[in-house]
Amino acid sequence: MALTMRAARRVVCSLAAATLVLSGCSALGGSSPDPSPVGTARAVEGENATDPALSAFYAQDLQWADCSGGFQCTQLTVPVDYAAPAAGTTTLAVVRLPTSAEGEDRLGSLVLNPGGPGASGVEYARAAEQVVSADVRDHYDVVGFDPRGVGSSSPLRCLTDARVDAFLTTDPTPDDPAEVRALAERTTELGVGCAASGPLAAHVDTRSVARDLDVLRAALGDDRLSYLGKSYGTYLGAWYAELFPQRVGRVVLDGAIDPALTSQEVNAGQAAGFEVALRSYVADCLDGDDCPLTGSVDDGVAQVRDLLDSLDARPLPTGTDRPLVQGLGYFAVAYPLYSAAAWPRLSSALTAASAGDGSQLLALADAYAHRGADGRYLDNSTTVIYAVNCLDRDDAESAPQVERTVREFAQRSPTFGPFLAWGGLACTNWPVAPVGEVRPVRAEGAGPIVVVGTVRDPATPYAWAQGLAAQLASGRLLTYDGDGHTAYATGSACVDSAVDEYLVAGTAPQEGTTCS
Repeated sequence: MALTMRAARRVVCSLAAATLVLSGCSALGGSSPDPSPVGTARAVEGENATDPALSAFYAQDLQWADCSGGFQCTQLTVPVDYAAPAAGTTTLAVVRLPTSAEGEDRLGSLVLNPGGPGASGVEYARAAEQVVSADVRDHYDVVGFDPRGVGSSSPLRCLTDARVDAFLTTDPTPDDPAEVRALAERTTELGVGCAASGPLAAHVDTRSVARDLDVLRAALGDDRLSYLGKSYGTYLGAWYAELFPQRVGRVVLDGAIDPALTSQEVNAGQAAGFEVALRSYVADCLDGDDCPLTGSVDDGVAQVRDLLDSLDARPLPTGTDRPLVQGLGYFAVAYPLYSAAAWPRLSSALTAASAGDGSQLLALADAYAHRGADGRYLDNSTTVIYAVNCLDRDDAESAPQVERTVREFAQRSPTFGPFLAWGGLACTNWPVAPVGEVRPVRAEGAGPIVVVGTVRDPATPYAWAQGLAAQLASGRLLTYDGDGHTAYATGSACVDSAVDEYLVAGTAPQEGTTCS
């Protein structure tokens, strides 16, 4: 997919750490405490820990070392291929912020995943003071890890920085066969580069990461996994619950992805979600001072769309040797839509663009892609996301199939539809065969799993949270009637209170709970 969930952790850490807003909340209560996650990990009949070939991984003794700011760091060893664990290993970077709680007050470890796929859980956990409440930190060791192939965990090196630049500046809405071929060639080049990274490239799928997560749980000494997953982290958490329902502790999935949706449905849903978010931004902009847009909400959205369309033929100068082309323009507009706290930056950038200066929009696009001022990408999130997604889903489309969806997508989302429709080419020629499948997850036997959905979430539409909560046998839906991507620790005191009550006391919100 072209617009991804990986930007979430940078928005959360840098843009959405805003002052808490007192919010209304209805129907809080409901007592469904799950068994405590504390204790020495024990094998459960039928799980991977009982496999002699995996026992050494489950029994490993983590060696922690101080790594500044009160954090401790270590490495976890896992097999590259769980079907052939003796064939090779890889290491995962892990960080924790220990709690000072002891005895019954200590609830074990809370493992975080911020999304992506491709986002750094280590980076996210290091922002623990903005990511989880003081009450949660008082009871849990806050733990983050970089998934296999990501960040500091034996990262896949798919493209050079210069080739990433080329990939991101390729025309994302081709108008003729030559432009379609150019887009397909760039995605093919990315796949070939990822595959050339080595054997790990065939094993960065989400189910392998879920198995890593269970090895981490055991190495941390917890009987059950307590987990906070945001955005793509909800997909990982849902698959963990499906594979290890007996090990599910207190699990929160915020900004949910529905595993039952096809790739085309995911892209179409995101297109509609970003359109809704753009309309929310435009309405807010028009109600304020110094808005660069004029007229009605429809007029303002059309003005943004006209700007993006114009970049196809007439890129904006930026004061650098990198003009603002259409692909970068889409990323620049999408990035601030993840958080209402970033809307003023978008207004400023659009004001500059209306005067012929694309430099502020370029800065937003670079922030989205995690590109430094020196031209180096600070991590591999921009490319590894495709390696994961193409392994996870077995429904890659051909170029003619993608082309047939463009008109339909444009009807649902005139601004973002064509861009995300053409994103369906990403896995068309991927050189590594998929290992996952598109299907619902049930996680039969798991304790209550809290699914949080934001009504006007751009990247993970609210309907996806409804779908995931409904298919999980023990899903509990917590609704936030608000804007932005994900809800916990982003400004709603009501959401924060409900999630904290569950994580700390084990009391899940009643079905139908809505915060505003």
